[in-house]
Amino acid sequence: MKKNPKTFVLDTNVILHDPTCINHFQENDIIIPLSVIEELDHFKRGNQVINLNAREFARTLDSITGNEIFNGGVSLGRGKGKVRIVITKGLSKEIHDVFREDNVDHRVLSAAFEAHKISKKKDKIILVSKDVNLRMKAKALGIPAEDYTTDQVVNVEELYSGKDIIENFDDDLLQKLYQSPFEIQASKLNKKLKIELVPNKYFILRNQNRSALAYLTNDLTTLRKIDKQLVYGIKPRNAEQTFAVDALLNPDIPLVTITGKAGTGKTLLALAASLQTRKLYRQIYVARPVVPLSNKDIGYLPGDVESKLAPYMQPLWDNLKVIQDQFAETDKNYQTINNMVKEQKLVIEPLSYIRGRSLQRIYFIVDEAQNLTPHEIKTIITRAGEGAKIVLTGDIYQIDHPYLDAQSNGLSYLIDHFKGQKLYSHINLEKGERSVLAELASNLL
Repeated sequence: MKKNPKTFVLDTNVILHDPTCINHFQENDIIIPLSVIEELDHFKRGNQVINLNAREFARTLDSITGNEIFNGGVSLGRGKGKVRIVITKGLSKEIHDVFREDNVDHRVLSAAFEAHKISKKKDKIILVSKDVNLRMKAKALGIPAEDYTTDQVVNVEELYSGKDIIENFDDDLLQKLYQSPFEIQASKLNKKLKIELVPNKYFILRNQNRSALAYLTNDLTTLRKIDKQLVYGIKPRNAEQTFAVDALLNPDIPLVTITGKAGTGKTLLALAASLQTRKLYRQIYVARPVVPLSNKDIGYLPGDVESKLAPYMQPLWDNLKVIQDQFAETDKNYQTINNMVKEQKLVIEPLSYIRGRSLQRIYFIVDEAQNLTPHEIKTIITRAGEGAKIVLTGDIYQIDHPYLDAQSNGLSYLIDHFKGQKLYSHINLEKGERSVLAELASNLL
């Protein structure tokens, strides 16, 4: 018998966020209000990730069908609790007296309230929702409510940055980085420095006499000096950008994440690097998730689908134009970009259009990746084929998605879980390089 039994009531947004969520509540029971099932039915059609998630959850639930799912519930497996669907006949009197409006949120709240009354505190009833307003309403009624935290990063302030600065570095070793073969053994790093050695990590090494930028090989044996590289007309302006370019150009690192505030050059560098290495890949895909303002569907916008989506893709075209403007119109590199776009060797589209395509020998850039859920990130990366390189860029503090934050977004989750993997590199860009005014505004406002 369970020592401290709990029953979790799931909101629709939790299921759309993670369709496997019912497997993550350990030995505790789960209640799914019928109103949630009805709402999921509206999301089943379409090619967005939430549509895929709704269908996946429906299949999962269908696989454990039986009359019991509406009564005592059905077991989710050994060591796990039960899941059951509860039917509520409209709003309970208490909920109706407080909120009046009969909508899905209030029906979910009503189901949790009724379960709370029936349990008579034998079981602890907890509402789980990504909607902070619904959680506050529940708490006001005396119902415990929580966010879905299974895929959250514990401390985003300690998230891996991809680099380290070593002050007062041994001058003899530092000089060796300037002599062929421009590398030193990582074992010679002073253990007293207590520097964490992570595959594909970058270092700023300096002392009173000189400094150098270095890269730690994925076998943790060698520190190699790296220099600034011009990438398709774009020159890195600081150490972090130099690190990012090195990772973006390295064909032995198939997964790269770049974070940083607006104006740090994340997307620009990724685009430039993809063009620089274009001969290694069959195509370049550049995509971003469409997160409409105020969580409204794009259908309310005027025009056809292409005109609706154009504003979301425009920042990517702007970055491509910046790269193109590094060359004269008669220059071969300028014309190459036009030809690649025309021949669809370079494709810029919404993420939902690209998802599902084969990613064999593709340089795949996902911009604004902080607006993706951990499940969406997994869906993208698991589609990587032979010879593919996936680059995800974003600002984990600039979230447009209504149910994500710095801790729960897919980009933070990826950085936290992939740290230390030999096929992965990450760098956080700190200094804005768009303009002096843009940097000042970013810091002061």
